[in-house]
Amino acid sequence: MSINSPGLHDRDAAEEWDVAPLPQVMIEPLVRTALLEDLGRAGDLTTNAIVPAGHRSRTALVARQPGVVAGMDLARLAFHLVDPAIRIDVRKPDGSRIQPGDMIAMVEGNSRAMLTAERTALNFLCHMSGIASSTAAVVQAIGDARARVVCTRKTMPGLRVVQKYAVRVGGGSNHRFGLDDAVLIKDNHVAIAGGVAEAVRRARAGAGHLVKIELEVDTLEQLGEALELKVDAILLDNMSVETMAEAVRRVAGRAVTEASGRITPQTAPGVARTGVDLISIGWLTHSVGVLDIGLDHAPA
Repeated sequence: MSINSPGLHDRDAAEEWDVAPLPQVMIEPLVRTALLEDLGRAGDLTTNAIVPAGHRSRTALVARQPGVVAGMDLARLAFHLVDPAIRIDVRKPDGSRIQPGDMIAMVEGNSRAMLTAERTALNFLCHMSGIASSTAAVVQAIGDARARVVCTRKTMPGLRVVQKYAVRVGGGSNHRFGLDDAVLIKDNHVAIAGGVAEAVRRARAGAGHLVKIELEVDTLEQLGEALELKVDAILLDNMSVETMAEAVRRVAGRAVTEASGRITPQTAPGVARTGVDLISIGWLTHSVGVLDIGLDHAPA
């Protein structure tokens, strides 16, 4: 249904949180960069001064808020890049619903290494779990509606692949991953081209035969022009629910319809009832809050 959705899974799979993990080759550069940023030029001064070199500990990653886990592989990699001998027993893998007090994983090994990797592991785990949890809240809010919740390109620099993965873990789907995998014609493109028809003509002339074309519209008049041009998808931008419902009625399945514009868990059900195929939400990746997870010392 989405015009470009790597990792798109059906609603049943989403409810089972069945999402393929990201290969290590994709996530290791991110985790390694984060660790190097934290270690700086002299390593962990505090831990190295206080904790004996051979000291060992058991700690637990514990949920402090309800939500959905995402990013466990990145957290585990943070520990293992500092010390491959650290043992991690995952109790709540990605996609697990958690409540305050739930143990997500038990971590055991060299105390210095564990404390050195702690913040990097938690940064990834808390951020990605926040995205998954917020996505799950919107998916739950729209219930059995046919619409899919999708993210956008409004991601933090360097983190797009893991942020979009977290959206999938939360039961959402992905829009395009970048400028190079789909055409999305917006108002500035139209203005420069001198009109919608010319913008679409240029897009078709320049894009490959497998590339889908989506056109942003703000009014029902623009929608009529989009339908005449037979684009693959139509972005209904900042429309009222009433106007959007009429737009979906006029499209009548001739193109994928996407709703956009400051959609929240509270407004998403009304948007979904219009019959749109996709509900795109930028804040899922650009300004979502973290899920509070801590690393707590566990008695031996």
